Amino acid sequence: MGAYIFRRLLLIIPTLVAIMAINFIVVQAAPGGPIEQVIAGITGEGADITSRVSRGGGENLDTGNSSSLGGGDSSSKYRGAQGLDPEFIAQLEKQFGFDKPLHTRFWEMLKNYARFDFGDSFFQDRKVVDLVLDKMPVSISLGLWTTLLVYLISIPLGILKATRDGSRFDIWTSVAIIIGTAIPGFLFAVLLLVVFAGGSYLDWFPLGGLASENADQMGAFARIKDYFWHLVLPVTAMTIGGFATLTMLTKNSFLDQINQQYVLTARAKGLEERRVMLGHVFRNAMLIVIAGFPAAFIGILFTGSLLIEVIFNLDGLGLLGFEAAFKRDYPLMFGTLFFFSLLGLVMNLVGDITYTLVDPRIDFESQDG
Repeated sequence: MGAYIFRRLLLIIPTLVAIMAINFIVVQAAPGGPIEQVIAGITGEGADITSRVSRGGGENLDTGNSSSLGGGDSSSKYRGAQGLDPEFIAQLEKQFGFDKPLHTRFWEMLKNYARFDFGDSFFQDRKVVDLVLDKMPVSISLGLWTTLLVYLISIPLGILKATRDGSRFDIWTSVAIIIGTAIPGFLFAVLLLVVFAGGSYLDWFPLGGLASENADQMGAFARIKDYFWHLVLPVTAMTIGGFATLTMLTKNSFLDQINQQYVLTARAKGLEERRVMLGHVFRNAMLIVIAGFPAAFIGILFTGSLLIEVIFNLDGLGLLGFEAAFKRDYPLMFGTLFFFSLLGLVMNLVGDITYTLVDPRIDFESQDG
């Protein structure tokens, strides 16, 4: 197993480089880069961006100088730069690192990322690492509790549906699952806010955030209670759309094992049904469910929380990534992409290791050989 893990760790390097290269080329080719964002600020479409660049770029930009705003080259390659001083554009290119060839910038980025140096945000005047660490607790809270809740609901429900296949319980729960799948998570989130958070009906839960304004003045127990009270609605909204697939996966996995010959043989020997289910069926049926936990957590953590964070006013990684892409904040975009891709690849390896822990009969090394 050690040799397999070592080979998988080595494989992460070229995979990660390929992911970064593809995204780097695509993003660089897209219009509306950071220089265009600054130009838009100068022309009055985004003055807040210009001010942040002037403070945080290491070089003050003379955006108010008349020579920068007039008499420039009308053939500039940047959209909206007609009439601006070419020296001013060159200063912008140097500040953002665009004065270097594409391959040079990519190679320097990889060298920095190998040292986990993700640089500074173009427009927020902070290190990328600090921004990610600030937003991480919100996304981890949503992803962790949603994943645990999804598994706690889906596994028992899937087992009951398998053991009662075709019964009224199976039919009615299937209807509920279909309805839960059909309703988008963000729409259900809005419904929860309207009904339970001071909309038109009840005022049981807070509108958003993960803590009350006076949380610092609370005791330890009250602070924990307040934290979970704020999580109820967003986690519920994310769980509704996440438990359906896992429930049906659990049911189908158990049905497949229940119909196997070894189960029929165990029953023919007179074993109790409980012993057959727990001693024989459970371990084999739960293999795919348990081993998929790392991937499920990553999926819920990084792909399902953007709209939920916006609706419930939660400042997490989903919202951070959306703002970085919208503003073309390249260091923040590529830094978070590198981190999430690396984490996803590592969690895939953890998933494979989990397979062997659940069922020692699985040997990846012999399969590779």
